[in-house]
Amino acid sequence: MAAARCRLYLITPPALDLARAPDLLAAALDAGDVAAVQLRLKEAGRETLLRAIEALRPVAQSRGVAFLLNDDPAIAVETGCDGAHVGQEDMPAATARRTLGASLTLGVTCHASRDLALHAGEAGADYVAFGAFFPTTTKETTARADSDILAWWSGLMEPPCVAIGGITAANCAPLVQAGADFLAVVGAVWQHAEGPAAGVQAMNAAIAAAL
Repeated sequence: MAAARCRLYLITPPALDLARAPDLLAAALDAGDVAAVQLRLKEAGRETLLRAIEALRPVAQSRGVAFLLNDDPAIAVETGCDGAHVGQEDMPAATARRTLGASLTLGVTCHASRDLALHAGEAGADYVAFGAFFPTTTKETTARADSDILAWWSGLMEPPCVAIGGITAANCAPLVQAGADFLAVVGAVWQHAEGPAAGVQAMNAAIAAAL
């Protein structure tokens, strides 16, 4: 999941209506550039998660968009996902790397910590995620990151970095300019007043303007 420029990284809402979600995701992905989709259903049981993967993975992969699973590398391997993203409390990055093997993508949450990011890189992470950069209602945040960490990482390390946390079309420019390879968003797309497709278009326009 290498980035030649800053690209959009789309995370699913915390709850999905599987009757509508595939069409909404298809519309969002057809509206503009999206590098990856992360399925993030923290409260879902295994069967619900498997149904969501079955419904959404083909939508992303048929469009050349990486489909990543939050938290569970083993299920990611089992269900044909392109990789997994783990938090610091989910699983050690080295364990996740072994579970995924060499070919699937591993992303690791690093909050606002340079040490965590370096350890993730040493453990084989394909990308590191920093944040939250802005207030967010999507998840409880314990750390607030500054754009300086993006500039530090992008100037020092080869694996790309993802910025996450309260990012919108209105506030993303400093993150793009600091060196974020990807902007991870939830509400900016799924809660856009004109729908997810318009949200993707607005984010892509903001990234282009910032560059």
